Amino acid sequence: MAAYTQPAPVERKVKASTLGTYLAGVAALAVVNVFVGDASLISGLPDAVEVLVAPVIPALAALIAGYNAKHTPRPAE
Repeated sequence: MAAYTQPAPVERKVKASTLGTYLAGVAALAVVNVFVGDASLISGLPDAVEVLVAPVIPALAALIAGYNAKHTPRPAE
């Protein structure tokens, strides 16, 4: 039986990119909703919920991609 190894922690750069992606998505959806006035992107949700939920998908994609990316080692100083 193989020994359990604890998964590597998520690096700060990955967390920051995830948050940045989420905030950019919120801002983009807010602009679209203001200027277009068409909430058909996720028509089953209220506008306030739509703006907060829709950016979760690209944020999760950024988190998964960043976590799976190989870490770039820093040169010795």
